[in-house]
Amino acid sequence: MSNRALKSNPDSRWRKDNLREGYTTGACATAAAGAAARALLTSKPVREITIDLPVKKNVTFQMARCEVGKDRVTCGVVKDAGDDPDVTHGAEITAMVEWHDAPGVTLTNGPGVGVVTRPGLAVPVGEPAINPVPRRMITRAVTAEADQADVALNGRGIRVTVSVPGGEGLARETLNPRLGIVGGISILGTTGIVKPFSSSAYRASIYVELKVPAENGVRQAVLTTGSRSEGYARQRYPDWPEMGFVQVGDHMDYALKHARRLKFPHVVIAGMIGKISKLAQGRMQTHVSEGGVDLGFLANVTAEMGASNELVARVRAANTAHHVQVILGKAGLEGLEKRLAQRAAEQASAYVNGAFSVEVLLYDMKGTLLGVGRADRVERGP
Repeated sequence: MSNRALKSNPDSRWRKDNLREGYTTGACATAAAGAAARALLTSKPVREITIDLPVKKNVTFQMARCEVGKDRVTCGVVKDAGDDPDVTHGAEITAMVEWHDAPGVTLTNGPGVGVVTRPGLAVPVGEPAINPVPRRMITRAVTAEADQADVALNGRGIRVTVSVPGGEGLARETLNPRLGIVGGISILGTTGIVKPFSSSAYRASIYVELKVPAENGVRQAVLTTGSRSEGYARQRYPDWPEMGFVQVGDHMDYALKHARRLKFPHVVIAGMIGKISKLAQGRMQTHVSEGGVDLGFLANVTAEMGASNELVARVRAANTAHHVQVILGKAGLEGLEKRLAQRAAEQASAYVNGAFSVEVLLYDMKGTLLGVGRADRVERGP
């Protein structure tokens, strides 16, 4: 599951220092549920509560509201995502706690929290989009409050309904609709902490976005470097399922490995000249921290195309990959993009040992397709 925004790509910023951490929707839901359970058991409003997160102890949350009724209590926590651009930053995560006939703690979703409709996610189809770790955290927090009040839940239990006012609208800005999560956002978090622009979180989201189409019979994964290249690829393949298009940013290495693991027979890569030129060199991690565009490499490719020594020298001294395109365009020399796309396809195929066929689409900024490369799947014997 993912609350990652459709156009969010942290790759250009994920190495910044001194950014403020925040709390996940799962942490906020746990705090709200714990506070509501305490209020239900004591009949007194709770203004703040201190809970333990998987990676941090004694974290205090303030309640945005605590409405105490005779048989039910609703508490809410406003999510603070720190300096991360999460669409749920500032959203209220509420938990309504009430007595329930079934023993133990029963967890369900209210308005603004989605329901899983496709296989491949961390919870089964038909279940609320509340991931396993938040489920355990909420159950543990409510049980701890019952134990503190010396109330056994082996007869009459407690039901917790997690809601997010406005969550259905927020979900439209995320990948949830594409993943088959309908009706709202997901309640997420394995640590309880949001790390701003986290590379690991971004990669985990890529894996989920590949796993869902794989388990729903989609035969091709389209790996794009951003929202613009995704839009161009979708124009080329308008009949392909939307869920198969995944923005992988600079993490082509990670995406290709998991496309192989998930047994996609065909993968399309779409991007612009800068990142495609890196792939053509075999550099599957394209973040600038791993090195910029290699103008020497582009100069060598230009030489292979029959360019004069003077033109090759101008390419070697260019400012950017786009500048190289301008130089070659003015010189009337065509074919660089086609060569790069073909080499990128061959390098990507070699990276996964020919596990699937590869098509590379190299676009300019306006969406003109400048180069197409292809590498066939390598058939292997029994």
